[in-house]
Amino acid sequence: MAVTIGTFNLNNLFSRFNFQAEVNQAPTSEPGGITLTFDEGQFTARTFMGRLVRAKDSGETIEIARRIRDVMDVDVLAVQEVEHIGILKRFNSEHLQNLYPHVALIEGNDQRLIDVGILSKFPIGAIVSHQTAVHPADPQRRVFSRDLLQVEILKNNGDKLLTVYNTHLKSHFVPFGQDPGQGAIQANERRRRQAETIARIISRMERPNSSFVLMGDMNDPPDSEFLEPMLTVDNQPMVNALANPQETRPPKPETQGQGPGPQTPAWTHRFNPPGPAFPEYQLFDHIWVSQALSGRLGTAHIDRRQKHGGDGSDHDPAWIEIDI
Repeated sequence: MAVTIGTFNLNNLFSRFNFQAEVNQAPTSEPGGITLTFDEGQFTARTFMGRLVRAKDSGETIEIARRIRDVMDVDVLAVQEVEHIGILKRFNSEHLQNLYPHVALIEGNDQRLIDVGILSKFPIGAIVSHQTAVHPADPQRRVFSRDLLQVEILKNNGDKLLTVYNTHLKSHFVPFGQDPGQGAIQANERRRRQAETIARIISRMERPNSSFVLMGDMNDPPDSEFLEPMLTVDNQPMVNALANPQETRPPKPETQGQGPGPQTPAWTHRFNPPGPAFPEYQLFDHIWVSQALSGRLGTAHIDRRQKHGGDGSDHDPAWIEIDI
């Protein structure tokens, strides 16, 4: 049986503002609307680092839905940067036409309230959050910026098909006012500790020769020294399923003077640094499979953006086919 599994950072799939107020009079049965007025102290609005948290642009929401529905159409999809399970379910019903009957998301650690989730055409079994995991070097602090979400994917008869692990590791972002060099060192060290913790957790949760997939936004390329501890589980190396992906279309060429563009199809994120440096193309969105699945891999794909900044997201979605 061929099963398709993918990952996509949806880039701030937020819901609308959460206002609180009192309504003096309920609307009548007469046609028309109702006007609400808010006085100071009678409403709340979500902010992060001094900025109002806004709903995702409707055009961008439609575009990421189109890519999922019409291009990918995978059986199991790991998603990142989703505000809560309510918006994920609404996105599935309103924009994906209920393509995925089974949805999993547990609120994680992120201060910006971005979580990781799973959409599946197959039934879902056990759902485990590892958001409370700590690293020995800092046992008083949760190590994951978001979570490591573990979800069992079941066959239609209820038997276990495989386990998927979805995560979103520490970004390279350094807050304003912090020393950039020291901030980068701290971010890289946090990512290394997260990678070490992932390997430790999966080694504990999975038996030898288990079928599992680790995927998500790792915020570093597969050959990063900071991710290296993650790539060996229970003394067995995992396999990079996106080493040689097929692109749905050629990448958009760089403008003159902006460098040669990507040198490999294995990329999902483009970063244009300030100054004279050329844009950087990296495979930040990974799909790793266990040794038990390595001989069952089929094709791998990345849906290539048509705009340099991204089509609905600054990440391109990736997916693989596995014969199980």
